[in-house]
Parts: sequence; structure tokens; C-alpha cells
Amino acid sequence: MSKWNCTIDPKDSGLSIKEILRRDFSFSSRMMTKFKQNNCIKLNGEPVKLYIIPKPGDELDIELPDEKSSFPPENIPIIPVFEDGDLLIIDKPAGFVVHPTKGHPAHTIANGLARYIIDTGQNFKIRFINRLDMDTSGLLVIAKSAHCQEEISRQMKNGQVVKKYIAVVNGVVKDDSGAVDAPIGRPDPGSIARSVTEGGHQSTTFYEVLKRYDKGFSLLELRLKTGRTHQIRVHMSYIGHPVAGDSLYGGENVLLIERQALHAFYISFYHPITGKFTEVSADLPKDIKRLIAKIE
Repeated sequence: MSKWNCTIDPKDSGLSIKEILRRDFSFSSRMMTKFKQNNCIKLNGEPVKLYIIPKPGDELDIELPDEKSSFPPENIPIIPVFEDGDLLIIDKPAGFVVHPTKGHPAHTIANGLARYIIDTGQNFKIRFINRLDMDTSGLLVIAKSAHCQEEISRQMKNGQVVKKYIAVVNGVVKDDSGAVDAPIGRPDPGSIARSVTEGGHQSTTFYEVLKRYDKGFSLLELRLKTGRTHQIRVHMSYIGHPVAGDSLYGGENVLLIERQALHAFYISFYHPITGKFTEVSADLPKDIKRLIAKIE
């Protein structure tokens, strides 16, 4: 069960419970409605209406009913890099789809999380805040409540969430840094491939060259302004530097690596409950490290 609590401060004098909750926790209207419907809010241990004006020293508690996901648990590797009562951030291995789809109904990260929840004695509904392609590794954020999901999603829309990736790309990138601002669409509904296309969704990717290799590769740090499907892969291919190992967008090289050399290594945001600025990072996986060793 997700829980929040606070002690009413003298500065809160004259404010209703609803006003305090909106100010301190940024709960959405939908979440406030859920609180009322489920009698989730208690003042000094007793259920209370949101219009009540509490006194300094009163204890305010909010408890959400337990929710569960229905994914069958499977022994899929789950590697936590950050966890508290509100969020779980894992380092997703390459080769796994995030959640079940028609083409991948099982053996997904969601199935692994269902097992992880059981093994750790927790009870929360799995709510993915971001997505990663099957063969992209790195940081995947899971909210343990609807409020946390809504709050970080709001931050994403407002540009407050920073996501950074590391990629090895084909070719020597000339400029030390730059941006690819080109619309991305799906020209063939029967194919998963995206492309830069007129009428597509506005998409911007920033890049910085970390290292150039004489063997014809570059190591890049990339940051997304938007979050379109396959965005980095499409944009890098568009400028003539497809991600190494990316067979869908022209970077295939099975002698070096068997998947796209793309890793989500960093994310920052403001914690949805504490408001604290939070940064999380993940080391490069072994296969990308081996690739770098081969091209150095």
C-alpha cells in the first residue's frame, strides 16, 4: 500500500486539507477523486473530508489501496539501481521487450517485475514511466503508484526530465556537438520501422562526440528533447551515422556487436513525493564495452 503523511505546520493555518495536499504533493484532480472514493485520507487516525481545516500539530495520512498487475511472473533478470517506496529504477538488459505485446506475449520485463515483486514481498501495480526498445539497454523507471506516474509524466511534458544515452555509431562524426531536428513518422503501418518523413511528429535529438576512432566509429552522448519510437536510431541513420549493430537502420555489424550499441545511462527528475532532485546512472553493459575495446 502506498502511503504519504505529514504534520500540519503553523504556516498551514487556515488551509483546508485539499489545499495542503495540492500544495505539498501536487496530487491531480483524478487522484484526489480516488482519495475521496476510497476514504484514503485520515486526520489523526480518523477518516476526514477534504474541506476540513486542520490544526497545527495534526497528523495527516494518505493511504492508497493495494493494486496489482496481472502479468504472469517469470524468472527474467531485474537489476535495481534505485528503489524506494515510490519508485523502482532498473538497468534493463538488451534482448527483452518492456511489456507484453502481440508479437511478444511473454518473457518481458513486466513478467520479470511480477516475479521481483513477489520475491521482495512488495505489492504494487507496475506502471512504466518510460520505454526502451527490445535491444536497447539501460534505465527503465517504474512508478509504484498512479500519482508518481502522473507526476513524472507531467515533468516529462514540461521538459524537467533529462534522459541521456551512450551510443557507438558508424563513421567519424565531424562536428563536436549538434542537434538533429527532423520529423519522425511510420510510413508503412505494416512495419515497425520509422523514418524521417514530411508530416511526421516533431523530434529533436542532441548529440555530443565523446571520442572518435580511427577504425571509423564515434562514441556519442545523446539527449532527447522528444521521445519518439526509435528516435535516436532514426536520427543517427538520417545523418549518415547509424548506431553500430542496428540492423533495422543500416548499422549492422555482427562481427562487433549483435544488437544496437545504444544504452540509456542517465536520468534526472524531481522525486514525485519528496520533490528532491534525483539523478540515477547505469554503467555501460559488457557487450558495448567489448565493442569499444575492438574499435580502439
